Amino acid sequence: MNALLVPYTRIVAALSTTLAESVMLLFVRVSLAGIFWRSGRTKVDEGSLLSVSDTAKFLFEEEYSGVPLPSEFAAYLATYSEHLFPILLVIGLFTRLSALALLGMTMVIQIFVYPEAWWSVHMIWVALALVLIARGGGKLGVDALLTRSK
Repeated sequence: MNALLVPYTRIVAALSTTLAESVMLLFVRVSLAGIFWRSGRTKVDEGSLLSVSDTAKFLFEEEYSGVPLPSEFAAYLATYSEHLFPILLVIGLFTRLSALALLGMTMVIQIFVYPEAWWSVHMIWVALALVLIARGGGKLGVDALLTRSK
């Protein structure tokens, strides 16, 4: 084997372990969760846990008016989704479902709110969600505990 391929092969083998993949998937879960959690926190009244702010309702009436849902319903749905699904991602519970939900939210934002943001933002969110949908959350999450064969 070529002398340059030996170190490369060792690195690939180390990065291909279940533990390495699980750490990387945890990072992807936390990264995607962080994006939506921070967005969700901008939609609630300061100091409250989940009280949707008047500002968020106004944004859905005006700036996000292209979303094909009643604006107040959309404000509540987005706010609650941006809190629930990130929590589930971080703990690794229903990872694929949570990533699918956030992928759906991303596509709604892309199509109806900020269609110019594909290359700068949304493509990255989609990539993170697709990794989790395809691979799951890895061994460092509740899903792995629930599906472990006994």
